[in-house]
Amino acid sequence: MKYYIIAGEASGDLHGSNLMKALYQQDADAEIRFWGGDLMNAVGGDLVLHYKERAFMGFYEVIKNLRKILGMLSFCKKDIKEFQPDVVILIDNSGFNLPIAKWAKENGFKTNYYISPQVWASRSSRVKKIKRDVDMMNVILPFEKEFYKKHNYEVNFVGHPLIDAIAVRTQIDEDAFRKEHQLGDKKIIALLPGSRKQEITKMLSIMLSVVDDYKDYQFVIAGAPSQDFSFYQQFIKTDNIQFVANKTYDLLSISYAALVTSGTATLETALFKVPQVVCYKGSAISYFIAKQIITLKYISLVNLIMNREVVTELIQNDFNKINLKKELDNILDENHREQLFLDYYELEQTLGGKGASETSAKLIVEGLK
Repeated sequence: MKYYIIAGEASGDLHGSNLMKALYQQDADAEIRFWGGDLMNAVGGDLVLHYKERAFMGFYEVIKNLRKILGMLSFCKKDIKEFQPDVVILIDNSGFNLPIAKWAKENGFKTNYYISPQVWASRSSRVKKIKRDVDMMNVILPFEKEFYKKHNYEVNFVGHPLIDAIAVRTQIDEDAFRKEHQLGDKKIIALLPGSRKQEITKMLSIMLSVVDDYKDYQFVIAGAPSQDFSFYQQFIKTDNIQFVANKTYDLLSISYAALVTSGTATLETALFKVPQVVCYKGSAISYFIAKQIITLKYISLVNLIMNREVVTELIQNDFNKINLKKELDNILDENHREQLFLDYYELEQTLGGKGASETSAKLIVEGLK
């Protein structure tokens, strides 16, 4: 059978790659064409467009690039029509994927959504569009199934694919890793400033503002696969800052603490059992718009899943050097760390066991038979 998959960022690329592996196992004759990144491309199939080409963050940034986005939507529809897939599989990325779902459904293509748009966070009216345009929805957060049930839409909770992604990784040799990246023997504080240039610029300068207050620790920037080292160089101004490119999981596996931009990385950090401070700062315009439509009590996936504050969130104006130093001191404190580890264990149990990608692939293939 023929599968057309659309993922729009680094996390979508990761989950899309694992889904593709599972699809090839379920369907030996699978033909896959996709929008994604390097991880999906390494699995096989035909890459249409890399997610780097459409990495726009925030409402204002989307509006600025509206013509380019509309052109990509038009091209995507044309490409789907030429490929004639048995199913169009959409991974998160609602701004692009929901319009594609509507068009695909109207043109007779079967639609599957893997990793729901965050309609539970804002604009829940989009559920009507999802019910109309999506034949099957596979969700990865436990509270999403109940959310959709309230809207009379049955979805499949398949577990969280990050558990699979982390479980299958090879344990690194810490001494060799430290030597390769010149990290010395100090305890590591990992910095995860995001993957897009806009957010890295806003986040990293504030994260690095506390470096001089922690001489006994080694700060290490986790470089995103979508950015070159040359972009990060402008922020590295002292010897106590190192850089590791495209090895975030390896870095987290040996880190003592982390400062993390809100997003999937907060959950990844928690599953690696690394105490963290969650940070977020957007453009003033985008943040103002977001405040009008988002009604959530928390922004980090860790707190949302647990429905209580497990990790501290420093948002917009609260994300400054004074507050960051205070919260970093907290997660370096042994008593606070012990409670965090207990909370992280409970979080992992809540997310369910392994097999999200395999379960999703099986549901997709069986749905086509």
